Amino acid sequence: MSIDIRVATDGDLDRWNGYVERSPQGTLCHELEALRVQADHAGATVHPLIGFKGQEPVGLFPVFEIRKQFVTTAFSPPPHLRVPYLGPAFLNMAKLKQRKREQRRQRFMDGCFEWIETELNPTYSHVRTATAFEDARPFKWQEYDVTPEYTYVVDLTRDEDDLLMSFSSDARSNIRNTDDDAYEITVGGPEERRLIHEQVKNRYESQGISFGVPVEFVLDLAEHSPNGHVRPYTLRVDGEFVGGILALEYGDTTGRWMGGVRTDADVDLPTNDLLDWAIMQDGLERGLKTYDLVGADTRRINRYKAKFNPELRTYYSLENGKWGMQTIASLYDSVK
Repeated sequence: MSIDIRVATDGDLDRWNGYVERSPQGTLCHELEALRVQADHAGATVHPLIGFKGQEPVGLFPVFEIRKQFVTTAFSPPPHLRVPYLGPAFLNMAKLKQRKREQRRQRFMDGCFEWIETELNPTYSHVRTATAFEDARPFKWQEYDVTPEYTYVVDLTRDEDDLLMSFSSDARSNIRNTDDDAYEITVGGPEERRLIHEQVKNRYESQGISFGVPVEFVLDLAEHSPNGHVRPYTLRVDGEFVGGILALEYGDTTGRWMGGVRTDADVDLPTNDLLDWAIMQDGLERGLKTYDLVGADTRRINRYKAKFNPELRTYYSLENGKWGMQTIASLYDSVK
């Protein structure tokens, strides 16, 4: 039986978030409300593609169409918003043997490629997958350029002492030897999200790097995410904001989405070590399984992240288009 690919109907959309929750590749940004927020702030039209084998759902693939003059482009996720992962999310595959699983996945992807080509005919396409997306061959066979990307994840299924003992000696020392009375870490709300966004924006711009993520996108994503959280962890000294990390939480995973930049505050504290440890402690207390440090492609930053003894995970950047459009697309922000 073939795979039927269509833009999700009203009935499909009613069940969409449930499908996302069941998919190993599902993330907070796959959820319907998050897709709509992304489309609004990217100036895009979102096409939530869904595939069925008979009555059984087999996959989701949200595609964002952006038209500029006579040029049509397709993205998942859309550019500029620094959404870490999106792309296809599969359903009801784990129970299948390898041959059947590959066949069903290939038919779903072929149907999506056909829909994109027929309905959008984009000059350029770019997809960035979730870490649970393991097989990029369907894109390779469709003449996409396939680039492996990397991130670090920390296993939170251990007890707190074991987790801390797995860290490097300097990380352990920073966490253990800092006076708890010298600072306060809390999980805030909209004002703290604004503070973290502003700090990140200022840090990037001070290095001559454009940071085009609107603060309204961060606030809207937090407000309209019914099954996930945009949690702002902030560190203050004597009530003054020093630094923070925005964590994207969904299912059993929390991720270091935005923040953790070098602070300009004149304080003698290992600010980011303390923030990362607070997020991990919070995850341990609430039964989460993974802390995604979001990115392991920058050598300088990796030295910091690696001290938490993380595991290396792979995801994929997938690109298709004419050379000229690829050159233009290289100017888009990416999460690395």
